[in-house]
Amino acid sequence: MRRRRWLFAVAALVVVGAGCDFPNIIPPGAAPLRYRDPIFTTVVKTADITYGSAVNASSQTVTLKLDVYKPPATDTVTKRPAIIWVHGGSFSSGSKTSPELVDEANVFAKKGYVNASIDYRLEPGGCSAASATPTCIRAIAEAREDAQTAVRFMRKNAAAYGIDPTRIAIGGTSAGAITALQVGYSTAENPASAVRAAVSLSGANIFPKIGAGDAPALLFHGTADPLVPYQWAVNTTNAAKAAGLDVFLETWQGAGHVPYVQFRTQILTQTRNFLYGEMDLQHAAH
Repeated sequence: MRRRRWLFAVAALVVVGAGCDFPNIIPPGAAPLRYRDPIFTTVVKTADITYGSAVNASSQTVTLKLDVYKPPATDTVTKRPAIIWVHGGSFSSGSKTSPELVDEANVFAKKGYVNASIDYRLEPGGCSAASATPTCIRAIAEAREDAQTAVRFMRKNAAAYGIDPTRIAIGGTSAGAITALQVGYSTAENPASAVRAAVSLSGANIFPKIGAGDAPALLFHGTADPLVPYQWAVNTTNAAKAAGLDVFLETWQGAGHVPYVQFRTQILTQTRNFLYGEMDLQHAAH
């Protein structure tokens, strides 16, 4: 019966010409429904897990670490969807303890997800929209490579963390959102670090060519963003549509860069709906 209601909701949207608008489809089913509703009241955090190492622009080897947020040990499901979260900071600062990422990781862990918030290589000077310096270009590439390393690490260690290796998503904020989209739009070319979906808060696709087989994406963006221009998000959306991919751009008129607190409820709700649909969580382990 639950599957019938779900298919009916999707079919109704197709009939009216809206397509599979997953961010606005509330997953049907009696509460509490895993991956839609909070089913746990506590979260287990394990900090500073080494997921790899890489050399930065100064020829220094950087140890890459992540924090895992997961349901408590009482959870009997052992193949859970996972989300990798990537922080912002212009590719020159920031950390895996960024407040909005910690909030998102805790919220989704209580719904039954495994979450990993990652650190990655940072380069002094970072990036700005006005100037794509060689350092900036290298920093973006390093962040993408490190995030892909994190995807591979979580997939390789799926049994240890209770993860379904076929259901890994990535999301991020600002520079982290750019990174998440780079990973999502490199999925077809890099199956070992492929993701099922990407979520961007104030980010855009910068380098990868978007093509068939890449990940669907959900973008949140303010029209008055002074750091990552709104038009970049529009361009990303148009390119993804041209490639035949699912892509959704949620526009905030007059909003600036990373208005997480202002739009928290919308971000969490639509991300939940989007991931449930795109990762086919109706048929995931419950």
